[in-house]
Amino acid sequence: MTIKYQRRGAVALAAGLSVGLISALPTLAQQANFESFTLSGATSAASVSGFTNGISALSSIAGRDRNGTICAGFADVAPDHIMVLQQDFATLTLQVNSGGNDTSLLIQGPDGTIRCGDDTDRRNPDALVQDQNWPTGTYSIWVGSHQQGQRYNYSLSANP
Repeated sequence: MTIKYQRRGAVALAAGLSVGLISALPTLAQQANFESFTLSGATSAASVSGFTNGISALSSIAGRDRNGTICAGFADVAPDHIMVLQQDFATLTLQVNSGGNDTSLLIQGPDGTIRCGDDTDRRNPDALVQDQNWPTGTYSIWVGSHQQGQRYNYSLSANP
C-alpha cells in the first residue's frame, strides 16, 4: 500500500510541476500578434503597425507599472509586438499613432520591469512611454484601447 500511495504522490507532484511550468511558459516565450523589431544603436529607430481589439484588462496582465500607476486599457493576452534592444539605452520613447484615438501602452522588460503609458497630452489621447534606463534584452509590448474590444489601427514608433 505504501508504494501505491508513493506512486500517486509522485504522479501528482509531476502533474503539478508540469502545470506550473506550462503556465509559466506564456510569459517567457510568447509570440507577438504583429511585427517585432530590433534597436541596435543610439541612432536606430523603428516603426511597426497593428490594431487594437483586446478584451483583457491591461491591469490584469501586469497590474501596476514601476511607478505604482495602474496600467489602463484593454488588449489581447498575447503581446502585440516584441522589441529587442541589442544594447542599453539611456532614454527611449515609444509613441502610438492611431489618429488621435484613446490608446494605452504596456511594456514588460527582460527583468520584469513594467512601464505603462497613456495620453500624450490633453489634446492627443494616443499613448506615450518616455523613460530612462532601458537594459539590453527582449521586451513585450501591448497596445490597448480604453474601451474593451475597440479596434483602432495604429503605428508604434520607438526612438532613442
